[in-house]
Amino acid sequence: MNEKFIKKRGIVKRKRCTVGYRNEGGIKAIPHNLALDIRRNRMLYVFLSIILGYFLVFHYIPMVGLLMAFEKYSPVKGIFGSQWVGLRHFKNFFTGPFAVKLIRNTVIIGLLDFAVNFPAPIIFALLLNEIKNRAFKKIVQTVSYMPYFISSVVVAGMIISFTKAGGIISVAFSFMTDHVSENLLNLAEWFRPIFVLSGTWQWIGYGSIVYLAALSGIDQGLYEAARIDGAGHWRQMWHVTLPGIMPMITMMLIMRMGILFNVAADKLLLLYNPANYEVSDVINTYIYRVGLGSMDYGMSTAVGLINSLIGTVLLLTSNRILKKTTGSSMF
Repeated sequence: MNEKFIKKRGIVKRKRCTVGYRNEGGIKAIPHNLALDIRRNRMLYVFLSIILGYFLVFHYIPMVGLLMAFEKYSPVKGIFGSQWVGLRHFKNFFTGPFAVKLIRNTVIIGLLDFAVNFPAPIIFALLLNEIKNRAFKKIVQTVSYMPYFISSVVVAGMIISFTKAGGIISVAFSFMTDHVSENLLNLAEWFRPIFVLSGTWQWIGYGSIVYLAALSGIDQGLYEAARIDGAGHWRQMWHVTLPGIMPMITMMLIMRMGILFNVAADKLLLLYNPANYEVSDVINTYIYRVGLGSMDYGMSTAVGLINSLIGTVLLLTSNRILKKTTGSSMF
């Protein structure tokens, strides 16, 4: 087809592309290409629609409820009929008698939990990676995963039983310190270590899965080259293993920063008592107590919104810092 005939007939020449798809046409080609892609990948779009529907129904539509943070919410009048009070709930929280204690406890427990339970699965995965006996390695992995599947109610019951006067942990503690066996949960100074270490026992195995998967993807030729250069186990781990899983560590670190102060309220509610209340009451337990106990839905929503905003700021900030320093990030 010569150029004169093309110009005369007004025919537009198109670049060679995948059969059926249009490479040219800009925005006008999008509906055609999308409809064609949906027809060709029908089942993939069905699965995608289920996931999108889940997030839409359970995560995005409920965000309308954030309006309660700025209202004197009444279940009778509903979200759109309740009285608008602006920032009153936020002012009442920060000027109230519990703000300092709640923020202090949340920050301390959150940082302790992060300092212990973020590196613990990494270290555990590195130790498992050094085990050469595959049968023993599988047994250790299976045993370490089990606590994750135990309900928080059962875990809390076990902790209460083990730490009460005459319990296994209490007796062991009294034997090491030459003190009389007593309920350790009644000692305020021991509540936080018990809470954090019980979380380590519950999460260390399950949390190591992603790091074990990352370890399996490291090129074994790098280890051979390191051994030829005279590197021992420690140098291989420092110069080959850790750099190999660093992108995964970075991703998990960013995700963890988003929930740094989202302390598990369910286990705390089951473990705290008047004796340790001063060190165990956190923002999430306050939200539960005010929202469901006092029926002050506006205040509980406002405090929950504050906690969520702090988590969002920490996530975005850590993502930006790690992107500049390591080159790895979530987005």
